[in-house]
Amino acid sequence: MKHLSAPLPPFVGCLQIDVTSQPQDNFKQIRDGLERLSSPPGALVVLPELWLHGFDYSTLPEQADQTAHVLVQLRNLAAEYAIVLAGSLPEVEQDQIFNTLFFIGEEGAVGRYRKQHLFALMQEDEHFSPADALEVMGGEYARYGGLVCYDLRFPELARVQVQRGAQILVVCGQWPQARISHWRLLLQARAVENQVFVVACNRVGTSGATRFGGHSMIIAPDGTILQEAGDEGQVIGAELDAGLPGKVRNRFNTVGPRPWRLADKNKLCDLLSLAQKVATYKESGQKVVFTNGCFDILHEGHVTYLEAARKQGDRLIVGLNSDVSIQTIKGPRRPVNNESSRARILAALGCVDHIVIFSDDTPLELITTLLPDVLVKGSDWPIDQIVGAREVMAAGGEVKTIEFVGDFSTTGLIEKIRQK
Repeated sequence: MKHLSAPLPPFVGCLQIDVTSQPQDNFKQIRDGLERLSSPPGALVVLPELWLHGFDYSTLPEQADQTAHVLVQLRNLAAEYAIVLAGSLPEVEQDQIFNTLFFIGEEGAVGRYRKQHLFALMQEDEHFSPADALEVMGGEYARYGGLVCYDLRFPELARVQVQRGAQILVVCGQWPQARISHWRLLLQARAVENQVFVVACNRVGTSGATRFGGHSMIIAPDGTILQEAGDEGQVIGAELDAGLPGKVRNRFNTVGPRPWRLADKNKLCDLLSLAQKVATYKESGQKVVFTNGCFDILHEGHVTYLEAARKQGDRLIVGLNSDVSIQTIKGPRRPVNNESSRARILAALGCVDHIVIFSDDTPLELITTLLPDVLVKGSDWPIDQIVGAREVMAAGGEVKTIEFVGDFSTTGLIEKIRQK
């Protein structure tokens, strides 16, 4: 079966600049770089991360408010050179500010990618919000995937986008000179493991005590470095062989084959084995989240709540009331689904990592044994009434409540079924 794909741009380039504290100077560097690059129509040209203002947190809200105007300027510039420009700017939405990689063509925005992983060493997590979605961006010439700086260290982000059809992986960064060997290594790895072109633009210069390393790169799907800049201001560009990705993948394909081999039912654990797993997770720096419930007749409200709980950390453990426990709480006519069925359904949810069944009236023994980093309950529970809250906070953990979305109720569903 033949698969159709959008044609690749004929040429890609990087404008490696020193991002100064003067936006007008940075914009001039971009225009001057485009003049030097002399790219043909249809080219993709990549700029560094936060290329207009750098990491100036003192004016970040004002910067984000001006981004719409800056995008108009970029659109005009893209139209003037008949190219697509890609670089990150602060973007505000519903009082949250994102570090967004914009793709701008002659007609305006081709797409955008919001930074997923915020770099705590530069206090990004104190000023930006992390994204919660991955979208492949389509243009006239290609489908683009994106990564912003620290995202490069998380290979699953690139893999998901390539599996969704991205043909070129675009990376913009402010990567320090001290770790430039990692930058080069990881860029080549992303190209090789995903069998795609990688176009990565880094900044140069110094901010505070940090010197940035440059070495913007254009890499072929087989890992060949087509162009690489040094550690000073520079423009680089390369023509792309549109047939190369197909040739590489025809030898062996590491992107397409992804059969599901995991047995979700293995997520069900006893407390002893789960405690050992939790200890391992904590040793590796993962944040463990715990919540509990009956989850009888799983509905939209349940899964929305569980997804929100999972976003509080790196692993989500669900304490599941046993049949005996539910009968004690809700009466002899419940549950509708037995504990093994409820556990099996929960295990199929991607946001759930482990399920442990308990028969007590409360999950206090589970919580005190596991001591999760985050204990989550619905917003209808005051924190001082949440079982295990005192013990979790005493151990240095957090307790968070989550708003329920929509009017969903297992009891209501059961009553509706009975009426029918």
